[in-house]
Amino acid sequence: MSHDKKMTSSRKHHLKSVMLQIAASWIEGEKKELIAAKQAYMDESCPKPNLSGDQAALMDTCRKLAALIDKVDEERYDLAGKVGKADKEIDDLKIKVVDLAGVKKPALKKVRMSADAMLKALLGSKHTVNMDLRSNLKQVKKEVKEEPAEAVGDWRKNIEDKADRKKMFETS
Repeated sequence: MSHDKKMTSSRKHHLKSVMLQIAASWIEGEKKELIAAKQAYMDESCPKPNLSGDQAALMDTCRKLAALIDKVDEERYDLAGKVGKADKEIDDLKIKVVDLAGVKKPALKKVRMSADAMLKALLGSKHTVNMDLRSNLKQVKKEVKEEPAEAVGDWRKNIEDKADRKKMFETS
């Protein structure tokens, strides 16, 4: 049998604080290393100019610095182009991933809301829209057609007329 003892909360808090202190010291060390690396790069790439000398030497130094600035600007422009291209490619790949995975539509929930309330929610409280469409319709009065009394007459006569028509079609 193994005796699994649970840590007390004070022990957990103590270990957590120790881990946080160690992590903080590592972060400080990384920051110091980064600052030292930046300083070493600056010392290597941009040595301090010698300002002692005549005007011609100073003008020559200014020209060299201007040339270095132009070179750095060109590199920055090229790198910005590469980064932009990579970002565009990343966006295209993200779109392809979404297309391949397919967009899953969430299940719609039934919402009990009248059409008036829905329009009010969509358009805001400033707009007063009435969804009672029946009130907008024209009123049409039905006309009652009265059939003449002659048409109601004897049904036998109608049958005889139809029989005569039938004979007309058969003979043709």
